[in-house]
Amino acid sequence: MKLNVGRIGRAHGILGEATIEVRTDEAENRFAIGAVLETDSHGELTVVSARVHNGILLLGFQGIEDRNSIEALRNELLYAEVDIQAPGIDEDDYHVLQLVGCTAYLVDGDEFGVVTDVLNLPGQDVLAIKSADGEVLIPFVRQLVPVVDINAKRMTVIPPDIDGSVR
Repeated sequence: MKLNVGRIGRAHGILGEATIEVRTDEAENRFAIGAVLETDSHGELTVVSARVHNGILLLGFQGIEDRNSIEALRNELLYAEVDIQAPGIDEDDYHVLQLVGCTAYLVDGDEFGVVTDVLNLPGQDVLAIKSADGEVLIPFVRQLVPVVDINAKRMTVIPPDIDGSVR
């Protein structure tokens, strides 16, 4: 499946490097030298240089050798082929697309709702679940989401009550 893994930012220097807004957990693999990335309007780009400068990923691409050429690609989205069914590093690694659409059940077995989104927040990921009472946000931590069965597209959740306590 083709997924967005980054966005080209500003030019860096005069040799055609650009800052990259990383949108993947596997940057070291997705942006490795030799990796081929797809774009919406400029075809495929092959990574020829990759380095981190002051915490920012800088990439150079084959055939792009000056500041003006890379600046023309600013804000271009980068896509890579990703196997979302491949096992993650940990057993608790899930791809967002695996979680969206899962049916959430309460511990007692009652249906609670359907996962509509996963918010990647600085502290932790948060599940957005459409329930009968509207959208409910549940931190995606084992204490509140003790069971996830990707193959069955279901999970068990312990949603917080309106007053902030846990049900």
